[in-house]
Amino acid sequence: MIVVPDVSSLLFDHHQTYLIGVPMAATMAVAVDEQTSQRWAYALVLAASGVALGVSGVPAPLYGIYQKQWHLSPLTTTIVFAVYAVAALGAVLVSGRISDVVGRKPVLLGAFATMVAGLLVFVLADSVPMLLLARALHGVAVGSTVVAGAAALLDLRPHRGARSGQLSGVAFNVGMAVAILGSALLAQYAPHPLRTPYVVITVVCLAIGVGVLALREPHSARVAGRIRIAKPAVPPEIRADFWFSAIGVMAAWSVLGVLLSLYPSLATQQTGIHNLVFGGAVVASTALSGATAQLFATGVPARRAAILGDTGMALALVLTVPALATHNWVVVLAAGVALGATFGLGFGGSLRHLSDVVPQHKRGETMSAYYLLAYSAMALPTIAAGWAATTWGLSTVFPWFVGVVAVACLIAAGLGLRRDRSGVVRA
Repeated sequence: MIVVPDVSSLLFDHHQTYLIGVPMAATMAVAVDEQTSQRWAYALVLAASGVALGVSGVPAPLYGIYQKQWHLSPLTTTIVFAVYAVAALGAVLVSGRISDVVGRKPVLLGAFATMVAGLLVFVLADSVPMLLLARALHGVAVGSTVVAGAAALLDLRPHRGARSGQLSGVAFNVGMAVAILGSALLAQYAPHPLRTPYVVITVVCLAIGVGVLALREPHSARVAGRIRIAKPAVPPEIRADFWFSAIGVMAAWSVLGVLLSLYPSLATQQTGIHNLVFGGAVVASTALSGATAQLFATGVPARRAAILGDTGMALALVLTVPALATHNWVVVLAAGVALGATFGLGFGGSLRHLSDVVPQHKRGETMSAYYLLAYSAMALPTIAAGWAATTWGLSTVFPWFVGVVAVACLIAAGLGLRRDRSGVVRA
């Protein structure tokens, strides 16, 4: 999957459901017999997850306007984007435990209240510090929604963890694609382009919030104990498997950061199409192709899917350079779709593989290490690309960035092939 990545796949196991920071025995014990009195609850939580990821994508088509009207450099734009990733990481590491202690519903309500607060800051924003504050608030809100929502889905349907993970990924991508296209359309054709998209999505968030208020708490048995951050660690016995998955996701998420923060502007620059809907369509089509690939690749063995996806992503990345050079919008759009499909295949396969091999009693700390690397890879290379683009120009820097990340994808694929051929794990 593309766009904010399918972190739900880190929460759901294909053989046994589990949640980062959440004792699964407790979750299973307090399942609310499929919530028969609130049959809409499951769909509501999925919708909440999709809307949350949509909120995170709303600013993507607007960065070009900010750059022009506020005279922002690419470095500033990428810093604004990266703040979201850092805040989301912090929320992901603590919100699972918080939802165990206080319940899923309070965490979801707090997340949507924070989401609305961030949207209001965007509406009123007239400076970069306000953009940074808004993105930080949204990082906290989205990270909390993803984890508490995943826990709530397991509470509501405890025997369908793998299916819930798959549906969450689809909801994330659909929410992101709809929000980005909607934001682009409103910014292009409605008045007040830097305010109207946020006002519209605020109304949607308030509607979801009303639904959450009516939701019966799915986690009826609280877990006693302190709220703490999961400590990242990797068990020695799965170190090779971990790095196979981690290098692939680090490469993929670094592409994701640039795709969301800089690529729409680059596509516009290279094609000469300055309609915001085109930039939104580039990202949205990539998101939908990633979701489709994940949806239909569940029958492919995880390691094989990851190897194919990593290799394909390296090729698709390299092809974006000549695609942009054609200045043809159809070719540029097709390159984005190819990149999204290979991203979805590789990322989904890597997550499924790691879920298969991580020891049950080490899942929390292992997935925390995975999160740390993934979000760092989203933030740090994006900032580096923004700095380089400010210094030398985005069109000059982009091919070098693509080359480095493509090599990282091939390294990940090579680690997977090494294991396949040897039949043993090599640290």
